Amino acid sequence: MKTKKQNSSNASEKFASKVSKAAGSTTAFIGAFVIVLAWAVSGPIFNYSETWQLVINTGTTIITFLMVFLIQKAQNKDSLAIQLKLNELVASSEYSSNSLVDIESMTEEEMIIVQKYYHRLSELSKNEQSVRTSHSIAEAEDQHERKNKKKTKPNKKNTPKK
Repeated sequence: MKTKKQNSSNASEKFASKVSKAAGSTTAFIGAFVIVLAWAVSGPIFNYSETWQLVINTGTTIITFLMVFLIQKAQNKDSLAIQLKLNELVASSEYSSNSLVDIESMTEEEMIIVQKYYHRLSELSKNEQSVRTSHSIAEAEDQHERKNKKKTKPNKKNTPKK
């Protein structure tokens, strides 16, 4: 059973989403352009008075102020949905690192450490012939070490007999 708080939250999310989509439409742009054009054309009628200027300044300020919060609310919801989808992809792949699930809750310093690991993975993958060879940092480092050991071991066929 939904509570009043859930219903009002759901209604505000729907409202924010619909207004954000409408505000980004071509119709909204044309409407805003027509309003500004009508204001500009009415300038000579009002002798370019301070009141005439105040009308556009106040109107645009109020609309901008409200739209910032409305768009941010819609963006927060979209961002959360994207993060959840990415978490599902990371969690569902047997080759991906589960340490990346919920990475958005890490501090910036922790993210920089993860970035360094992936930079190292990138360096290791440049030595591979196929981009599908390694799937995780640990696996890539292990594979890289095994390859280096194979390169440094003397080949029995080519070693001179004593």
